[in-house]
Amino acid sequence: MELAVARTSQTGGLQRLALERGSTNHSLQKAFVVIGINTAFSSRKRRDSVRETWMPRGAKLKTLEKDKGIVIRFVIGHSATPGGVLDRAIDAEEAEHKDFLRLNHVEGYHELSTKTRLYFSTAVSIWDADFYVKVDDDVHVNLGMLAGRLARHRYKPRVYMGCMKSGPVLSQKGLKYQEPEYWKFGEEGNKYFRHATGQIYAISKDLAAYISINLPILHRYANEDVSLGSWFIGLEVEHVDDRSMCCGSPPDCEWKAQAGNLCVASFDWSCSGICKSVERMKVVHNSCGEGDGAVLNVDL
Repeated sequence: MELAVARTSQTGGLQRLALERGSTNHSLQKAFVVIGINTAFSSRKRRDSVRETWMPRGAKLKTLEKDKGIVIRFVIGHSATPGGVLDRAIDAEEAEHKDFLRLNHVEGYHELSTKTRLYFSTAVSIWDADFYVKVDDDVHVNLGMLAGRLARHRYKPRVYMGCMKSGPVLSQKGLKYQEPEYWKFGEEGNKYFRHATGQIYAISKDLAAYISINLPILHRYANEDVSLGSWFIGLEVEHVDDRSMCCGSPPDCEWKAQAGNLCVASFDWSCSGICKSVERMKVVHNSCGEGDGAVLNVDL
């Protein structure tokens, strides 16, 4: 860790470190954006609903990577019993679709902050991208709109982009989003610092490199989106609050599309994703999607 910090200082900061990695390590693959879709062992039907709508498959996925530098992978670790039935099922699915990024991580809902750290750290070790995105597997995404939004900030350092929020710090035990370390946030009733909601967010390469370098000492709060925001709170980071990244499902995103304001991402706040996404993802896509192939026409 000390070596990594010293190296960062000697090379003139995080931006130079990120650029240096891309120029000296020939094994890194260049990309515009890496999109990691957070998923779980039990979510095969969710993954299929994504593949059947906004995520290209097979040769089209490879074409998107080659022509636009847009990499998309489902992100998952391994089970508590490596090599067991759950892991073998993912191995078979990967052999069929070749669209997974496997992490050295034991899956579990209460381990999302750890998984997030490992996702960014693993991604920057494989791809030298301008941006890294995390999205949940029950969220609809318009890839062309996302790429266009990110391109506006391509040459800025340290960008953190999403729908920024500041919810209450819940101290009462038994609540879904209870924060065991609530006392760190001041008096009872206080709110969290501003951070991007966890359904989808993007960070620039400098911030992904920062996470990778400081992985062992980044504190994890109960909620993944709070953890990510806390890692950047003391840094010179531009917070981009983009409300097109948190549209509601139809009729909200449909009305906006009809008005010419296509959404980057759509989901239901009440479900922290699209409610009954397996059944409704195609409905959302048909009503709010940008059209097949739109992403290939985006000027990057």
